[in-house]
Amino acid sequence: MKRKSLAFLLLALATLSAMAQQQFTLEDLNFGGKNYRNMIPQNRSITWWGDQLVRLSADTCWTVNPVNGKEKVLFTRDRINKGAGLTADSLEVKRLSAVSFPYPGKPLMLVSNRNERMLINFKTRKVEWRQSLCADAQESSWNDKSRAVAFVNDDNLYVTDGTGNTRQVTSDGSRDLVYGQSVHRNEFGIDGGLFWNPQGTRLAFYRMDQSMVTDYPLINVPELDDSAHVIATPAPEKYPMAGQTSHLVWVGVYDQATGDTVYLKAGDPTDRYFSNISWNPAGDIIYMMEGNRDQNEVELVSYDAVSGNRIASLYRETHPKYVEPQHPIVFLPWDDNQFILRSEKDGYDHLYLFDATGKQLKQLTTGQWVVMDLLGFDTERKAVIISANADSPIQQNLYRVDVATGEMTRIDEGGRGWHSGSLSGSGAWLIDSYQEPDVPRNIAIVDTRNNRQYRYFTAPDPWEGYTVPEYRCGTIKAADNSTDLYYRLVLPTDFDPNKKYPTVVYVYGGPHAHNVDARWHWSSRSWETYMAQRGYVLFILDNRGSENRGRDFEQATFRHLGQVEMQDQMRGVDFLRTLNYVDTTRLGVHGWSFGGFMTISLMTNYPDVFKVGVAGGPVIDWKWYEVMYGERYMDTPQTNPDGYAQTSLINKAADLKGRLQIIIGLNDPTVVPQHAYSFFKACIAAGTQPDFFVYPGQGHNMRGHQSVHLHERITRYFDDYLK
Repeated sequence: MKRKSLAFLLLALATLSAMAQQQFTLEDLNFGGKNYRNMIPQNRSITWWGDQLVRLSADTCWTVNPVNGKEKVLFTRDRINKGAGLTADSLEVKRLSAVSFPYPGKPLMLVSNRNERMLINFKTRKVEWRQSLCADAQESSWNDKSRAVAFVNDDNLYVTDGTGNTRQVTSDGSRDLVYGQSVHRNEFGIDGGLFWNPQGTRLAFYRMDQSMVTDYPLINVPELDDSAHVIATPAPEKYPMAGQTSHLVWVGVYDQATGDTVYLKAGDPTDRYFSNISWNPAGDIIYMMEGNRDQNEVELVSYDAVSGNRIASLYRETHPKYVEPQHPIVFLPWDDNQFILRSEKDGYDHLYLFDATGKQLKQLTTGQWVVMDLLGFDTERKAVIISANADSPIQQNLYRVDVATGEMTRIDEGGRGWHSGSLSGSGAWLIDSYQEPDVPRNIAIVDTRNNRQYRYFTAPDPWEGYTVPEYRCGTIKAADNSTDLYYRLVLPTDFDPNKKYPTVVYVYGGPHAHNVDARWHWSSRSWETYMAQRGYVLFILDNRGSENRGRDFEQATFRHLGQVEMQDQMRGVDFLRTLNYVDTTRLGVHGWSFGGFMTISLMTNYPDVFKVGVAGGPVIDWKWYEVMYGERYMDTPQTNPDGYAQTSLINKAADLKGRLQIIIGLNDPTVVPQHAYSFFKACIAAGTQPDFFVYPGQGHNMRGHQSVHLHERITRYFDDYLK
């Protein structure tokens, strides 16, 4: 018996030891992996019902006491379905995790699926209101005041009012004439094309004529089990390339009471951008940012919603490089005659207070940091709640800003890390969900009026029991010898400082993105962990041109994309050379999209430094990229021929020496396949030999489980040629 017990104990210890050394697979680490959901930090699905916090799950909703975190069942899915007589045949409520509570003080939950939207009284368990939906809607927007929904079907605009009556607003919609959808290729903060006034009585919408825009000839390859289709079919994409003819945009206003539609009299829309649409509190005036094609000036203009007549130009901003409006104005909830405007005019994204005539009353926030988001208002204290990186360029914290005095107070828990907030109806309470480099996730509930934080949820480490690499963060100087750049370093899981390791530089480098911040593991991508497990060092640097560091930091790359970025990345290489454990004879580089452009730029401009590269969806020549983004950062090929020639990788094909793999989606509507194909033509002419892999049916990024295949392919390429 003793021998058996000893043998059992030894077996148990061996099992525990094996578990302690458990290795990750891509099924664990990649977002398309089968075990990925079990490997990410746990979260709590919580939302506000006015100032009442509610936790949601698939089957139950609970009210939450914000001070002590105690929960009380509010209702269950079974009780709602049984009480309301909802069955599978009558579109029963299948999940509660996506419900919302649009009416503070009223026990009504909003639930919807593809076919129906319902308001259910969860106290009486009765359906109080329901609305049929268009299952094939291309775009939709619902207003909680009028309960009307606007939607786009077959490229035409419809409105269904709160009583269920549907009216077709347009009849000439087509692929060329688009209504109610995003325009300007989702630049300038545009996300959607339907904008209700606060009362839900008038709807502003985009109308885009793109008949003059050239079709890019994408194709759809039949699925393997599609016996009905033998030949690939055309799937053209309207794609205005830099310097070419772009689309025309108008803004219409539909009035539910009259059924009439007027268009804002904004003048000739040729080579102009209309964005950041908003309404005054009374719902009869529309505000819109209007920019020129050069993107070096922008105006805030007001319009009468009934006549469409222009009322006034309230604000104008210019800059020699570019001005990039990203956010609509927001009126103070306690003063219908004052609004907040966001601008980088002092060099950083800050809040400015204006009156309704366009007079600037004050600058609300100031400093060498940026406002990340305006979360809402504390109506009692007359304060605005924001997220910003005022404490550190790689942190995001939550602050209360007093509108009268400008006094700014940090109100989140702990102060370190990356904090995201969700404000209650009155602004009295704030959900503070955050990560720190060694904290997977915490959630605190903040009393915004007395600055008290109450811990509600602490996520366990989902990687407990796995062999995890070391993640480091630090700074180096940019190529200008003065600007601090933040980096992340990921060391092999069996790290020995006396060994030499192959090293991969992961790069993005472009605007409106960053890679290094104070989230869990310094925001490391899970593929880096997979590579570190395989014996690589990973290095990631946010060069000048990336986001959240102010206007001048980002605009340093203007008219010559990739050049300043490469200089900074090479300072990163200089830093790697100081690390004895980095084998600089085995240096690789990988990136996607702008990062793909950077990968090939580094491989061809520094061919003796980088031995292996994998470039995903790479831009090859900016003259083949879209008008709005491309011309903002490069101007047009006609006005900046030297810049386009300098940055083109076509001219660099002959300089390729190392092993380079290019990977694209065959149906990429963002960086169209012409980029990769043209580079291959140049390589053929020059006698250089890149490798190529394509994902049929995929766009700019690989979806679902194909992402696992993609990252296995990237890994194998480095294993084959760098390791």
